[in-house]
Amino acid sequence: MLDAAMAAGAEGEVNTLLKYARSAKVPASDAMARKAAAWRQERTVSAQRRLKEADFLSLVKGRAELAAFETTGNTQNIGLSGKLDLRREGLRWRHKLALQADYQESFGITARERYVAAYEPNYKFHDRLYAYGALQYESDRFLGYRDRYSASSGVGYSAIRRTGMTLDLELGPAFRSTEFTDFTVERNFAARGSIDFDWKLSPSITLRQDASAYVQDANSTVASTTALQARVLGPVSAQFSYVVLYESMPPAGRVNTDTTSRASLVYEF
Repeated sequence: MLDAAMAAGAEGEVNTLLKYARSAKVPASDAMARKAAAWRQERTVSAQRRLKEADFLSLVKGRAELAAFETTGNTQNIGLSGKLDLRREGLRWRHKLALQADYQESFGITARERYVAAYEPNYKFHDRLYAYGALQYESDRFLGYRDRYSASSGVGYSAIRRTGMTLDLELGPAFRSTEFTDFTVERNFAARGSIDFDWKLSPSITLRQDASAYVQDANSTVASTTALQARVLGPVSAQFSYVVLYESMPPAGRVNTDTTSRASLVYEF
């Protein structure tokens, strides 16, 4: 059974067999543990060799999200939301790129228009600890700013990294430059923190929780996205998400909190 689990690459089954072999005091449990340890070491060496020898594009994975709607009759609304996430996991370097656009029009008048572009390189010291850099551009005049540029660097830690569940935490200093809709410009140093949590509830259902915060003496911001993704067919999934954007000191006439509930299709590649 152990050989079959290792041949299938099922590390969870291997761990379960070793656990029950020890608890049942099977005479061959020590030999099984040594064999499993050698198998894990071989898998680690093989994975590292593959990452080291792979070309750049072969390790790129991504997900594209699209949501759209149109209503006619008593109301005339159209809306479009798109997001592209790209990720490359190398031996020492990890690269993450995110592009997002939200647009909504009601009776011919723009009611929502938000654009985000973010790039984050990570240098991994080992499996859990890494250094990060983060560059981000945002534009959302309905939240009160035309352009916002953010730059940050700091330390990240993978607090949870096991089959079906990951949790990454980041913390570091940041600098932000914001041009508000009243044409005033604000430049501040800030503290940045982020949480990236993924939990595979079943082979076809995944819960995601992403949050980031910029805390400073002037306007502080918090962004949170909670998403439930269910696989529909092959690489295509349906996703329901709830987004919260908070500004502690928005311009006059603007509210602090903006929320969005969204249903969309996701294609993973």
